[in-house]
Amino acid sequence: MLKLFSRNPQYAPRAQAGFTLVEMSVVLLVIGMILGAVSIGKDLQRDAEYTKIKQKFIDPWSSAYNSYYSRTGVVLGDSQTAPSYMVNGTASAGVSSKSGEAPATEPAAICDSTEVNLTARAAPIATLYDEMDRHGVRMPPGRTEGKEARYVYLDSNGNPQEIQVCFQWNKPATSSNSGNVMVISGLTPDIARALDQMIDGKADAQEGMFRQAGLTHATFGVSGVEWAGNNTEKQVAARSGASAAVTDASRKDEDQVLTVIAHYKMNQ
Repeated sequence: MLKLFSRNPQYAPRAQAGFTLVEMSVVLLVIGMILGAVSIGKDLQRDAEYTKIKQKFIDPWSSAYNSYYSRTGVVLGDSQTAPSYMVNGTASAGVSSKSGEAPATEPAAICDSTEVNLTARAAPIATLYDEMDRHGVRMPPGRTEGKEARYVYLDSNGNPQEIQVCFQWNKPATSSNSGNVMVISGLTPDIARALDQMIDGKADAQEGMFRQAGLTHATFGVSGVEWAGNNTEKQVAARSGASAAVTDASRKDEDQVLTVIAHYKMNQ
């Protein structure tokens, strides 16, 4: 009786079952695909944010500038009775940039604040919102009411950064585009390259409609230069017109990424 009971397969000890090599390979493959999808998803999210900055902020500001010209017949801040064809031209005593003359000093930029150190010229005039609003020009939503010229985003280290647009006139022979330009500060090098690629079709900091501020003139017949700076360099000082790359040995992953300034040439 005991012998028959021990031979009953119902009560026989079962062997320990484990994963086969095929099953282990499938699990590792699935894990790899998940990690790859997460990495690709982050890149796609960043690319989408760059496109959003252009389509929802930069392009609408360019359109607002053109709308101002269409409604007033002059560029932003210029005199309607004695136009000078310069942004904030009223401050230039009517000297026309198309007459072969140039004012002794470039007019100050028109911004929504005076806190941005754009160039070595006079402090910017805080009238951008007022100029647009009093002529009924619709501005992009930007950051909030009264701060339409600002846009907040997260850099590649997850830190908040702020883009701000101003408008100014650059004297002839300015390497970052002469004439009337949109000045865009607070761009990480990655965003600057992406915008340049979308606007000019090539990420060249020295050529095209979209250029980096503070660079020297290009040599005729010689290829341009890359945008200065990258995501391994941190923001160590206030924004400046020089836009030079800043390398710092004490950089940490949680630091704000270096930002640069771009000049986007306007049609008028």
